[in-house]
Amino acid sequence: MPSTLAAEPSAPSQGPLIALDMCCGCGALGLTLTKELGDEGIRVELTAADIEPAAVVCARENLAGVGGRVFQGDLFEAVPSDLLGRVDVLLANTPYVPSAEISWMPPEAREHEPRRALDGGADGLDVLRRIAAVAGEWLAPGGRLLVEESERQAPIAAEIMRAHGLAARIAECEEMGATVVIGTRA
Repeated sequence: MPSTLAAEPSAPSQGPLIALDMCCGCGALGLTLTKELGDEGIRVELTAADIEPAAVVCARENLAGVGGRVFQGDLFEAVPSDLLGRVDVLLANTPYVPSAEISWMPPEAREHEPRRALDGGADGLDVLRRIAAVAGEWLAPGGRLLVEESERQAPIAAEIMRAHGLAARIAECEEMGATVVIGTRA
């Protein structure tokens, strides 16, 4: 997800941008956000979380250089409560593959990744539903939830966000070939 989407319209005028990388895996999204915004003079305070122990070990190593805190656990259960209502950018790289489609994935993915890192339930959006249901409690006013989805899933993901009180829009990044659904807290 391009850092420009995360930083719009602008970073907080006081203090660092508070970022949470949920379902962080190795921490690539949070690291990219922190470095790219840092290059623009925006300081980022990064927290990341994942349920997979191996991912947490990797993310801790990758995010150490930018001061990122990494926690292990199931979604927000892993996140320190001091972030409630303070998160400016919530990145969520949720499992998005519909359960019935996992067998169609390339062997290097389906045989070497933990199933729960891939399996998003019947329509691939189960974990997003869980995140969207409580995102408004964690986001600061004007804070954004950003989730990359397939073109097919994006309209449904936007509706899920709207159903939980977020103003949702879909952004296409042609350069990256990505579709990002952005939900903003009022």
